Amino acid sequence: MSCEQNGRPAIEELAVIGICLLLLCLYLFIERLRLGRLWKSVPLRVAVTGTRGKSTVARFIAASLRESGHHVLGKTTGSKPVLILPDAREEEIRRTGLPTILEGKKLLRRAAARGVRTLVAELMSIQPESIRTESQRLLRPQILAITNVRLDHCDEMGQTKPEIAQGLARAIPAGGTVFLPDEEYYPEFEIAARRMKAKIVRVKKEHAGEEAPPPGFSPLFFFEQDLRLALAVSGHMGVRRDIALRGIARAEPDFGSLKIWEAELGAPPTPWLLVSAFAANEPESTGVILDRLREGLPLLNRNFVGILNFRQDRGDRTRQWLTVTEAGYFRDFSRVFFVGAHVHSLRISKLSSSAQQFFPLAFDSPAAVMAEIVARINRSAVLIGIGNMGGLGEALVGYWHKIGRPYAP
Repeated sequence: MSCEQNGRPAIEELAVIGICLLLLCLYLFIERLRLGRLWKSVPLRVAVTGTRGKSTVARFIAASLRESGHHVLGKTTGSKPVLILPDAREEEIRRTGLPTILEGKKLLRRAAARGVRTLVAELMSIQPESIRTESQRLLRPQILAITNVRLDHCDEMGQTKPEIAQGLARAIPAGGTVFLPDEEYYPEFEIAARRMKAKIVRVKKEHAGEEAPPPGFSPLFFFEQDLRLALAVSGHMGVRRDIALRGIARAEPDFGSLKIWEAELGAPPTPWLLVSAFAANEPESTGVILDRLREGLPLLNRNFVGILNFRQDRGDRTRQWLTVTEAGYFRDFSRVFFVGAHVHSLRISKLSSSAQQFFPLAFDSPAAVMAEIVARINRSAVLIGIGNMGGLGEALVGYWHKIGRPYAP
């Protein structure tokens, strides 16, 4: 076989590769043009990232802008992904497959089709590179709010807070303005901001005025840091504080926000409080809620019982919860029930056998879980759901909503 015959297949392969690369470049160029038109159609874009509280802060900012007259579309991707329409109605986002950051492009198209000029979007990404792509390449916000830095999603984001801050800093847009609570500042944010020629605004407590809850906010459900951050962003966008507060007071809470129901359970019936703190996810944020409950609930209801829900796809979070459990995190709880995934693990078995305080439940039904817990406690209690909203957590919240009535502190 001649040299010419030997070389022909290689040349053909290179030609195919070259054509494929050319087509890819053409596709990316066209997509860039399409995104450019969408950015012009929706000229004011705000993104929210962080570990906890993203949905709440996004809702607060959107409500502030809506109250001031902005035609605004909001999106949250917390416990349930929803669109918040310009008239404040909500539409749950129905997904046919796994979540993908390409939802950001669909969101821009929907905003443009509705004639919306302002978009407030919670970033959904976890992996640092996805965070960068979602924010810098797809949404390109002029304003970014970073809620906080917590030790969660450690397998994807890092094992320390500086590492997680570095990952979140990937969302900082070129030339944008970044707002974050002063106490959540890390040098990694400043380094990234300098590289992107962005401005960091560290929101101090005086931005929210008095630390007491404003009118319309219950002390038990009021988290000053979230409100302070939202007010700083809306103020930067020209919204007066009184108008922003009026809008925020009207905002619907996120499905995963702290909720409490009263119920009469057992035989004979005794009063219970059912607390959904599932969406706090990791121990630090949950601890803030537990301190709030310890301070704000009546002394009569201090029999704390925990229901710790584990997710199959959050093994790092399960390990984190078991570590703090072994270190005495639940020392003032009379009983803690483990539910969801991993309840048959050796580590949980050892915990349960070493202390009667801990008990695994292998039920899939919220009714069955509740029947077992009520039978074992057999008196009034505050039942606090923590760990994960996904799976059984969401089912329990729905069940509590059916059997209970909202608690008014």
